This record gives sequence, structure tokens and C-alpha cells, in this order.
Amino acid sequence: MEVRINREIREYTESMFFGLTLRQFIFSILACAIAVLIYFTFKPVLGLETVSWICIVAAAPFAAIGFLRYNGMTAEKFIVAWIRSEILLPEHLCFGNTNLYYNMFRESAEESRKKKFPLRRRGGRDAREGRDSRKRGRKTKSGR
Repeated sequence: MEVRINREIREYTESMFFGLTLRQFIFSILACAIAVLIYFTFKPVLGLETVSWICIVAAAPFAAIGFLRYNGMTAEKFIVAWIRSEILLPEHLCFGNTNLYYNMFRESAEESRKKKFPLRRRGGRDAREGRDSRKRGRKTKSGR
């Protein structure tokens, strides 16, 4: 006689009715009840094919809620977590790169830059005469 043991104890589920867990069984019954209710409500108004498609579409979410799990969460827990993260407490996360090497050596890099390239004074003959030294020697559009 062989006894099957799950590798992960948290994955153990006890099957109660027809090989389904109690949760799956309850949601399956709920999906069937909704399909029957919709069938008898809309059969006199709509055609048989239209009513059958409406029954399938209406029952599918309830059947899915009983069977689906996402990241170890049941559908109700996932819906609550999604509403909380997307509607109640939305956060816009901006990711930017950071140059850690530059941040570590910023002060020493600035000091060495100051030693290599000391600040120059603007002045001299052009500044005393009121001319801009950058424009000297350039031709303007008018050709002067």
C-alpha cells in the first residue's frame, strides 16, 4: 500500500465532495445555481441559444473563483490586494539609475578638477573696452 505525501505541506488539500475541496464544491454549486436562475428567467424572453451563452458567461466567474489561485492567494484575497494596491493606495514608482562610483568619488573628483582647471577671470582688454571677446573675429549674417 502506497501513501502519497506532498513535498510541500502547504499544498495539501483535502478533497470532500467528488474529488473537490469544500471551496471548489461550494463555488461550483453557486455557478450552477446562477446558470439555472438565468436560464429560467430569460428563456421566455430570449432564444435558447442566446440564453445558453448568457448562462455560460454568468456562471464562469463564479466557477473560476473557486478554482483559481494566484501567488498562493485565493481569488478574494487577490481582488482585495489588487483594489488596495491599484485604487486605494496607488503609488507611482520611478526608477532611475545612480552612478555609485561617481557618488563615492565626487568630492575628490571636484577637487582634482579645480586644481587642473582653475577658474579664469573674465576681463582683460576686451572687457575694459566693452567688447565681447567671443564675437571678435566672427562675421555676422550681414557680412560686417
